[in-house]
Amino acid sequence: MIILVIVKDLAEAASYYFANEIIPESLKESIIMALRKKRKKNYSLLGSYRLIAFKNILVKILEKHVANIILKAAEKHRLLLWNQIGVKRK
Repeated sequence: MIILVIVKDLAEAASYYFANEIIPESLKESIIMALRKKRKKNYSLLGSYRLIAFKNILVKILEKHVANIILKAAEKHRLLLWNQIGVKRK
């Protein structure tokens, strides 16, 4: 039952942000970590590292939700290639 409370609160917050066209600064933040690539000879070069960005989980959820809304609208109006050539999406 706690999940229903969280989902309701999340939906209300997302609706508020979209309706007012604002994105809180805390949702724009991410953490970037540099990881060493294996078997590099010179770790003083930037190319010897891989950067990994950790985004806010709430932003990921909102982005996925918006992407799903856009996808449904595009499929409904037959704007996607697989809609136009009769291929069913898996």
